[in-house]
Amino acid sequence: MRAGRWRPVARQVGRSIAVWAVSTLTMLVLAGLLPDFRLQSPDGDSATTIAVTAACGAGAFGVLSAVVWPLLVRLLLLVPALVLGLLVFFLNGSLLLLALRVNPSGQSEAAPETAVIVAAVMSAVASATGGALTVRDDDAYRRRLYRLADRRRRPRPACPATPGTVFVQLDGVGHDVLLDAVGKGLMPTVARRLGTGPGEEATHRLNPWRTDWSSQTGASQLGILHGSNEDVPAFRWYEKDTGEVVVCNRPTSAAELQRRAAARAGHDGLLAADGASRGNLFSGGADENALVLSVSARRDRRHRSRAGYFAYFSDPANAVRTALSFTAEVAREITQSTRARLRRQRPRVGRGGLYPFVRAFATVVERDVVVAAVMGDLLAGRTAIYADLVAYDEVAHHSGPRSRDAEQVLQRLDRSLALIEKVAEHAPRPYRVVVLSDHGQSPGETFRARYGLSLGELVRAGCGLPVPRKAERTHSGAEARAAVRAALRRPVEEDAGRHHPPVRRAEPIVLASGNLGLISFPDVHHRMTKEEIDARHPALLPTLAHHPGIGFLLVRSEEHGGVVLGAHGSEIPLDRLDEDPGPLAVFGPGAAAAVRRTHAFPHAADIMVNSCYDPADGEVLSFEEQIGSHGGLGGAQARPFLLSPLACSPPVAEGGELVGAEQVHKVLRRWLDEAGGPQVPLPAAPRRHAA
Repeated sequence: MRAGRWRPVARQVGRSIAVWAVSTLTMLVLAGLLPDFRLQSPDGDSATTIAVTAACGAGAFGVLSAVVWPLLVRLLLLVPALVLGLLVFFLNGSLLLLALRVNPSGQSEAAPETAVIVAAVMSAVASATGGALTVRDDDAYRRRLYRLADRRRRPRPACPATPGTVFVQLDGVGHDVLLDAVGKGLMPTVARRLGTGPGEEATHRLNPWRTDWSSQTGASQLGILHGSNEDVPAFRWYEKDTGEVVVCNRPTSAAELQRRAAARAGHDGLLAADGASRGNLFSGGADENALVLSVSARRDRRHRSRAGYFAYFSDPANAVRTALSFTAEVAREITQSTRARLRRQRPRVGRGGLYPFVRAFATVVERDVVVAAVMGDLLAGRTAIYADLVAYDEVAHHSGPRSRDAEQVLQRLDRSLALIEKVAEHAPRPYRVVVLSDHGQSPGETFRARYGLSLGELVRAGCGLPVPRKAERTHSGAEARAAVRAALRRPVEEDAGRHHPPVRRAEPIVLASGNLGLISFPDVHHRMTKEEIDARHPALLPTLAHHPGIGFLLVRSEEHGGVVLGAHGSEIPLDRLDEDPGPLAVFGPGAAAAVRRTHAFPHAADIMVNSCYDPADGEVLSFEEQIGSHGGLGGAQARPFLLSPLACSPPVAEGGELVGAEQVHKVLRRWLDEAGGPQVPLPAAPRRHAA
């Protein structure tokens, strides 16, 4: 009995000695290869002295990494998180220099730039060695995951035996894109769940669902997490009552939208009962938040969203690995964009400036931190976890939804799903893993590239206003860019989000959300009617409706309440769209209902503009600088997916269709209820003492 008690301790001591030995050997090899790194005095030492020096140096570095590094990272949470990631190499090199300085054996020294290299290599080797030694030891593997993940250190009650649920959102991955990736063998984890391989039995079911008109993360995730996305007409819109532009990925806007949704729905959200929100725009009512935009502006410890960075970067090997992957991803993006430019690939958008770093943040840093946080939640036994992985969405915007660049990201996301699945096996309670997306993406070139002017310039021309000679670009409003700015503690303001009422208040405000445009006249405090617009700017509505890049317009009407305008003088009242869809016919079933719902929103724009859609190739024209876009009607952007365990009830009745993010919320809430039993942790049972 006593031997069994000491066996884990003996294994841990053996692993520590093995890691120490490998680290010592690594230091000896590096000392032989790097001229500015030595482990002996200038006069030379014996091989034994050099070996002892290396062993002492490796041991001191290991102790400092285990003890001092977490304290440094905790202190450096006061600096922007992305800056912390960039300081990784410097901090690690400083620890090595300190280890050499306190080394009692020999006269070892290293140049500062060499110390950075040596520290990075030794951390990576030590991490790999420790991982290899623990891979077959479940207890050690579980302890290692605890250290790497965002695990809150406060004591938690005992977990119930009822299943927990983890929702993993693959941002922007459409239903058809997922099926194609499975068919090409890019996502074996998803394929295994669907039972597509020979002899495999399906454990999950795949269902498409249809988004609202505003097919973007702000509307979809707000509806999924909080049960209401009422009055969210687009990714960004102008509110006449406040004179402000609301942008879904701006922290202050996200917090206000979350407050409004909770008030309308009458509850805090999907994750209110022992939930965790990771990498999302909204919290879902969770007490545990990491990288959540709606709480990122809060400074109190209880709601500090950036704690996930500490959990991840507190392991120096983890930090070094992510920093190296970040650098590799920047190089990969530069190579891929250069190749696309040399091949004169069309369609194409600019991918220079800071974009390579934005992409690397989304595909490496945010993914790693969010996955680590989910791992900690699983091992802590939380009841409901919702995490958003934005990597595919960011790359698909600039490379295309079905590009090779985007397919490579899907492969890496599948590996993240596999890791979450593996960690769930070590959790203190069973888990159901639900994978879903918030929208898809539709391919197509930009409106500006096709016609040489932006939507804003077309509107100015229709209003008889001067049009700038140089076309103005509308930059992408992807979630990853907002995450980077939040990590840097900079206000999330974009070119398209900086619009304020112009000096001449009679001029229109034109905003873009993918292939959805919104036109508002700020000097009129109510939503203008078609008749009022025609009286002020007689050429505006005909100019827009007859333009080949415009699919249809939605405007308020004094006579009919609301009308849809299209080419050739088409004008269909909203209440007649079912029998005569007019320009909406090409957009498929559900388009009329989506348009009618948005028309009822208090903050719908004076003119709602949807770009044209070609059903033959599924392409739309984006009003932003994106060749993979979403935000309006047309094509794959409105067809995301829901991959759920067979243990959960079917999301819809056979032959039915799941429509709208609010309906998805009801399905997910039903699945949480179906888990049965208490949905909060049970108090720990009191220990019985022998009499």
